[in-house]
Parts: sequence; structure tokens; C-alpha cells
Amino acid sequence: MQFYFVYITTENIADARKIGEVLVEEKLAACANILPQMESIYRWKGAIERDNEVVLIAKTRDDLLKSLTDRVLELHPYECPCVVGIPVSGGNDGYFSWLSEQLNSGLDS
Repeated sequence: MQFYFVYITTENIADARKIGEVLVEEKLAACANILPQMESIYRWKGAIERDNEVVLIAKTRDDLLKSLTDRVLELHPYECPCVVGIPVSGGNDGYFSWLSEQLNSGLDS
């Protein structure tokens, strides 16, 4: 089983909380972390933009990644949100077992 940390940027903490809570409630993510402030510099529609954003990191399994991404796209106010799955390898086996338990519990409901 492959786990992913899904890196998502949002405009504000309210959007990050809303998306994170839905993902966990719907068992698309075992948990979500919110990093409340970062500065982004990017090109959008030909102009260089600078904005403060919030980072949301959702932890999921490979077989849930597409459903999680689709759900974020439904909930997210951005026209083209950053939603990137990063495969995870190595680390605390106990934590991976916990992730698996949280995500597998969705199979029975």
C-alpha cells in the first residue's frame, strides 16, 4: 500500500479548514495539517503575482488520491488550485498503520 501526502494551497485558513474537514469526514484523508502562512510568488495570466496563502497537507492512500483530488477541486474556490500528491516512503511503521486504520474504516461505512 502506498501513502501520499497531498500538498494543497488555499487562499485563507477558513478554506483550508473547510476542505480539510470534509476530506477527513468523508474518509478521503486520515488527517489534514494546516500551515497558516506562506508567501507565494507565481505567474498567473501573464503577470507575476505575490500572495499570502495557507498550506493544507492531507494524508491518504494511492487508491483514494483521485477521489481526494476531485473532491478538493469541487470545494476549492481557485480556478486552478495546487493539488499535488507526493508519495511517502520510510518512516514510523506505527504511523503508517494508524493511517491505514483511519482510511480502511471508510470501507465499512
